[in-house]
Parts: sequence; C-alpha cells; structure tokens
Amino acid sequence: MTDIVRVADEYYVRASSALADDRTRVLKSGDTFLVANRYGDIEELGLSKFGLFHSETRHLSRFTMKVNQRQPLLLSSTVREDNAFLSVDATNVDEPVTQMQFDRGTIHLFRSQFVTGSCRYEHVRVLNYGLEPVRFTLSFQFDADFADIFEVRGTKRARHGERLANRIEGDASVLSYRGLDGVLRCTRIEFSPRPGVLTANEASYTIALEPKKEISLFSTVACQRGPASTSVCLTAFHTALCKVEDELSRVCDDDCLVTTSSESFNSWLARSRADLRMLSEGNPEGAYPYAGVPWFSTVFGRDGIITAFECLWTQPEIAETVLAYLAETQATEVIPERDAEPGKILHEMRRGEMALTSEVPFARYYGSVDSTPLFVMLAAAYYERTASIDFIRKIWPNIERALWWIDTCGDGDRDGFVEYQRQTDKGLAQQGWKDSHDSVFYADGRLADPPIALCEVQGYVYSAKRGAALLARKLGHADLAKELDVQAANLRDQFEQLFWCHEIDSYALALDGRKKQCAVRSSNAGHALFCGIAEPEHAKRAANTLMHDHSFCGWGVRTIAASESRYNPMSYHNGSVWPHDNAIVALGFSHYGLQNDVARIMNGLHEASRFVDLHRLPELFCGFHRRPETSGPTLYPVACSPQAWAAGSVYMLVQACLGLKIDAPAKKICLVHPTLPPHVNEMRVRNLRVRDAKLDLMVRRDRDQIRTEILERAGLVEVAVDGHTLK
Repeated sequence: MTDIVRVADEYYVRASSALADDRTRVLKSGDTFLVANRYGDIEELGLSKFGLFHSETRHLSRFTMKVNQRQPLLLSSTVREDNAFLSVDATNVDEPVTQMQFDRGTIHLFRSQFVTGSCRYEHVRVLNYGLEPVRFTLSFQFDADFADIFEVRGTKRARHGERLANRIEGDASVLSYRGLDGVLRCTRIEFSPRPGVLTANEASYTIALEPKKEISLFSTVACQRGPASTSVCLTAFHTALCKVEDELSRVCDDDCLVTTSSESFNSWLARSRADLRMLSEGNPEGAYPYAGVPWFSTVFGRDGIITAFECLWTQPEIAETVLAYLAETQATEVIPERDAEPGKILHEMRRGEMALTSEVPFARYYGSVDSTPLFVMLAAAYYERTASIDFIRKIWPNIERALWWIDTCGDGDRDGFVEYQRQTDKGLAQQGWKDSHDSVFYADGRLADPPIALCEVQGYVYSAKRGAALLARKLGHADLAKELDVQAANLRDQFEQLFWCHEIDSYALALDGRKKQCAVRSSNAGHALFCGIAEPEHAKRAANTLMHDHSFCGWGVRTIAASESRYNPMSYHNGSVWPHDNAIVALGFSHYGLQNDVARIMNGLHEASRFVDLHRLPELFCGFHRRPETSGPTLYPVACSPQAWAAGSVYMLVQACLGLKIDAPAKKICLVHPTLPPHVNEMRVRNLRVRDAKLDLMVRRDRDQIRTEILERAGLVEVAVDGHTLK
C-alpha cells in the first residue's frame, strides 16, 4: 500500500507556492496561457506557478517590471469581464532619501496585456503627473526555464534537455531549449522602441519626461517550436489588438443568455460565460473546453463531458464538439501503460515534453472509469436537447463500442457493476472523478482494496443504458433497445440491494473488490440522484444526509461529511467543496422534487461567488463551515481558476432551480416546481432555442409565488409549468 501511495503522489499538484494567496491573473488563447501576479509580473518564487505557457511548456518563468530597480506601488489590477485583457495601474514608490528624485505617486504606469495565438503582448504607458521633469530607469527582467507543466506541478525529472545559449537578435532577446523529445522550443522577446540596454535577460530604458508628458513602450513575447523567427512583427501590436477586439465583438446575438435582478448573480454569470469561452476558443482540437488553468489546460474526457452537461440547455454545441472529439479518440486496443481498452473514452490528452518522452503516461491516457458511460449519457441527452438524429447516427458505432466496454472490460467479474483497477503502477490509483490516491476508503479510514465499484459510476451506467435504449429505438434497433432497458432495470435493483447503507442513511461511497461497502457519507450519493438510479424514498433520505450540517457547510455540499474518518476540509477530495459536484447534486435533487434544497445549494455558491476574486468560482475551495457574513470561503491553495466545470456549474444550478427539461423531438419545454434562490427575485432567459423555434422566458417571485411568463416566442414550441401549458 505504501508503494501505491508513493506512485499516486507522483502526479499530485504540490503546493510549495499557493495560488490562493497570490490572487493570480490569467489570460488564455488556445494552448497558450499566462499566469501572472496582480502587478502583471511573472515572478520566480521557489517552485512558482507563474509563467507564460505554450503547449504545456513554460516559455517565460520570469518577466518583471521595475522602476529604479524597485517594484512599483500597485494601485489596481483586474482582468476585463470578457477575460481578454489584464489591466494594471501602478505608481512609483518613495525612494531612499539619498536617492530622492521625485515624490511617491508622481509617475503613473499603466500596463495592458493580452494573449493571442502563441504570443503575449504588452503596452506600458508612462505619464509624469509632477510639476517638474523626471528622469528614471524602467527595466524588465526576464528568463525562461522551459519547464514541462508536470515539472511545474512538482513531478521530479531524472534528466533534462539542453538549455541553449541566449542570444540577441536586433531588438529581441531569444531564449532556447532543445528537449529530450528532440523539439527546439524558443522564446523570442521583442521591445519597441529599442531599449537603451538589452541583454539576454534584461531590457532597460532611461526615461526623461516633462510634466504631463507620456511615453509608450511595447513588448511581445512569442512562444515558438522550431527555429525562432527573425521577427515577431512587433509593429503589428495594434493589428493584434484590433483582431482580438474584433473577435470579441462578434458575439452572436442569438446566444442564449441568462440575466437576473441580482447584480452579483449577473457578475457570476458573466464571468462564467467568459471563462467558458476563454477555455474553449482557439484550441487545436476545436472548441473543446479545456479543463482548467494552470494544471489542466488540455483536453480531459470527464471534464469536457460534465461541462457539456452543465451547459447543454443553453449551449448544446459544446456537447456536439465534445462528443465528436471523444468519438474520434476512442481507444481501439489494449495498451496497459495507458490504461487503454477497446471502446474506452479518453481521460486526458497531453502534448508536452514529458508526455512525448513517456516520462508521464498521459500523452493519450484512458485511466478514468466514468468517461465511457458519461459519453453515452451525454449522447442521449444531446439528442433529447437537439433532436439531431443525424449526428447520433454518425457516432452510433462509438456508442456501441462504449457499451461493449461497459459490459466487458469495465465489468471484469461480470457481476453487473463497472469497476476499475489500474493496469500498471504508473496509472492513476483512483479513476473516478475523485482521483486523489486517498479518496476511496472504508469507514475506519483504511484505503479500499481494488477493483473498486464507485457509487456514481453505477448511476452513470444505468442512465447510459436507458439513454442508449432511446437512441437504439430511434435508429431502428428495437431488440437492442429492449435488452438495454432490461439491463438498466436489473442494475437499479442490484444497486439498491448492495449500495444502500442503513448505517449512514445514504448510498455507500463504493464497493471494494470483495463487494464490501465503503460506508462513507459522500457527495457521490448525490450523483445517483442525478442519474435517476435512486429509489424515491432512498433518494430523499440520501438528500437529507447530504444537507445535514456534517455535509452541507453553508457554501455547498462537502465531498465527504465532517463525521467521516478521513475528513479534512483542506484536502483535495476528502471534505472540500467543488462547484460542479454541487451542481450535479442540485440537479439530482431537482429530479426528485427537492427544490428547497436546490435553492440552498444555489444560494451557498452564489454567496461564495460574491467573495472570490473576479466573481470566479475556482475548481474547489476548502470545506470549513461558513463563518459570519463578512468572511468568504477559504480558498484551496492550488485550485485551478478558471476551471471549465466550475464555470459551467451556474448553468446547471439555474436548470435545477427552474426544474427545466427540454424535449426537442417533441418541441416542448417543461418547468417543474420552479424556484428562485434568496436575493434573486427575477430571472430572464433570452434566446432559448429549441430546433427552429426560440423564446424568452421570465421567472419571477410574486409575494410567496413563483410565476413564469413567456415574454416572446418565435416558432412552434410548447412551454409547460407543472403540467400546465403556458399561452
């Protein structure tokens, strides 16, 4: 067991530098992203997580701006609401008496940064607000360590490639590295106007400014594979700027938008929408939402599927992109070191140096037990949302292969449950969404023995088979549809018999290799409600357990309850609060009519969004009990922010509150017991499209009643609230 823990920790995100304390600023374009501090700087602080990354390699490990070799005084720092630009206002600090040249606050420095393609652009505007001329140095220090993202996360490497000599080319400094994979990676840093002093690691200007005069400086950092270009065309700064602004202005007027009467709720919605766009646009795989920055800025099967589920009712095109890419990359053979088996859906895709040299197994890795049934679930849900049977017909062979994997490789002992056990000691020890090594355990805290059958995975399989049965009927496979329905019904009966645990009044977290229960109160049980596998009475009891103070901390439902042996509110999966997990639990509650509990979860996360930076819910936060209103949630030190399924959570929560279901084949929208969370009196949904129809809806609180109105409707689509058709 010690060896298993040690190997599992190899991929653990180490917290030698806490992102939570640094209030980082993130910009992203495709597979290039910037993580800077509030000053707009990239600092070298131990195993710092700051940097400019391209294709999973850090092309800048340092880029700092100094006035007279001192850090300026920060005035303000923000990322624009659309995530396109980082803006920083700063001024000069007080100089030592012996070096006094001008008073603090004389010089205003404005930094504007954006990322597009594989380049990071910056404009620095310097203005003298004093009454006298000033003279000072403005310098930029920079470096590149070309660290692989796994190395930045803390994974140790036995060997590195060759760091080549830095060189000066005209107005640029070029930093280079030849990796063990044979790839030449270059960072080209250009300045305009040319600095008075330009070395391999520093650019320095001596600036003289008359009162009320200003000067502008520009820099471009280009991340390149292969020989560095002779020029990055720094003169194209304004061209690049105009291109970015033009792309942002092309927001489709037909996008489905949700707005409310609450300004803070609207800020949460706006930031979430911008995060989803940033994580999806420009990626080499198409508009597939990358999981999160900085650690998971790549394709993840599970994350992409759940993000697509969260946004399905507003943006079904995300689901189509995710399904198409995962069908294309579905495993076709047994590859033990990748945990690959025929029919299995991708877990993680990497293209960095360590993946290409097989130092980590994630170049194309299949070690998740849930991606495959979730893929089938999403396909069925996509059809119900869009009625796009032609797309389903296209990926039907992939659905059939996924179902084959579920029944064979996924169920090695043929007991009806899907289990997992990694094929080599390099794979992930735990392969559900809670994939830290210590996330599956018995009540006494001992780690569970594999192969492991997770509670939620059986729910996913149940829903997948029911959904596949629907699709099979639509495609004319009546016998298969009947067989799948029988299998789903049998699985539900067996699940109730073996997973329900009277001692904890909930479903067990998992069954071990001997079918012994891991009798632990966990949020996994809420996923069973989301999938509909839970018997109604057990669903209500499980919901009561999840909303007990041991589990619901005030901000959300903890991953495991405070009463459990391994509970630690500061852990990754054993007591923390994950927004996407809560959204799934809330939608599960909604399926069983538990709307009051849905509203409590929605309110907790809404309140959390008011306290976190930029109204951006991170990947997770600590599960400490909610303190007085003046205190926000306690941040987890190395959480990704933004994170796709955290950004998408607000849309699934809205869906849960409205009790919303869209039946596109029948051209019908149903709302069941719609409710609104506290402090939100009105919610408007604009441009909700169902096939060739669209409408605007208003849900509002009228005294103690929730009323729904159709504000505008174009085309044929029926709207029913609690079974009554709206006119």
